[in-house]
Amino acid sequence: MRIGLMLRSLDEKGGIGVYTRYLIEELLDLDRHNQYVLFYRNPSHLGRFAGYKNATEQVVIAPNKACWDQIAIPYACWKAKLDVLFHPKFTVPLMAPCKTVMVLHGAGWFMPESRNFWKSWDLKYVRLMMPVYCKKAAAVLSVSQLTTDIFNQLFRVPVGKIKTVYFGPGRHFRRIEELSTLEKVKARYLLPDRFILTLAKYGDGGRKNTKAIFDAYREVEEKIPHKLVVVGKDCHRFRDDYQFSENGYGKDIVFTGWVEQEDLPAFYSLADLFLYPSNVEAFPIPITEAMACGTPIVTSNVNGLKEIAGDAAVFVDPSRPEEIATAIRQVLLDSEVQKSLSAKSLERAKTFHWQKCAKETLALLESLA
Repeated sequence: MRIGLMLRSLDEKGGIGVYTRYLIEELLDLDRHNQYVLFYRNPSHLGRFAGYKNATEQVVIAPNKACWDQIAIPYACWKAKLDVLFHPKFTVPLMAPCKTVMVLHGAGWFMPESRNFWKSWDLKYVRLMMPVYCKKAAAVLSVSQLTTDIFNQLFRVPVGKIKTVYFGPGRHFRRIEELSTLEKVKARYLLPDRFILTLAKYGDGGRKNTKAIFDAYREVEEKIPHKLVVVGKDCHRFRDDYQFSENGYGKDIVFTGWVEQEDLPAFYSLADLFLYPSNVEAFPIPITEAMACGTPIVTSNVNGLKEIAGDAAVFVDPSRPEEIATAIRQVLLDSEVQKSLSAKSLERAKTFHWQKCAKETLALLESLA
């Protein structure tokens, strides 16, 4: 087969970018039989996969994402004589001359409780076009069963057209025991001795539920010896939004900013608790990362968070800061609870890994031949 890969999402720093980078690496490592054509929008990626004999890299130029998806890519597919085109995001070229496959990373656009987390124009666009893309695609991958069920119910697609395929954290996510590695990361980011870890980039605070996180920490700050470490792009701007002071409430909240992927396992390994009471998630990658590192978890009892965490977490109502605070104390003040959650995290982590994701993705692509 000749398989095309739309890779404009390689540049994204969020979950879809992580998904794209890891999946493509696993696919190319796994499959040396089929021929791959990698379409980049950013020319800086040329040579990234030059070591794979069955992969050809091309830069496709277009003035914007819509033209790239719907005009430039179909023409590139025709020239490359592709059998199937795979897009790690939720669109497909409507004029593609070959079969297409896309990936659903959630269904939040269609969930009433999450409408406020997207811009109005984005919401209208997705609601208008998603049924069209689902109909055009020869097959659709979904990152969670919740997402699959919602799309099946909304659009009544043919049975089996949407397939749930879990993925996982990067290969390097494991519990770090080497003291030298932990100390280097600790010194680099000025991390405290004992802390609770949470992830939230600035601008995504509503979905990540930062207000409830900060309100819950306010309740426990004086009762535990732990500081709160917040990781995410521009997260320091939350300090002004919530009017934290250096002497009063908020003095024990540490904002590290963006943390590179290679340093994150040390963060999870150093943390006594991973706090992630997000409002909306389809497949929360940070939950799988924390589980792979054996970190005790407190997360929301809603949507994909509960599906992915299984029995490896304490679940809370994300709308109730007092319940989150109680869960924090429950974990941090009871060593037996910590040990139990850590063991369950490591066991649950075995469910989610990229090799399995790549095998199932490849099987679906080959089934369309």
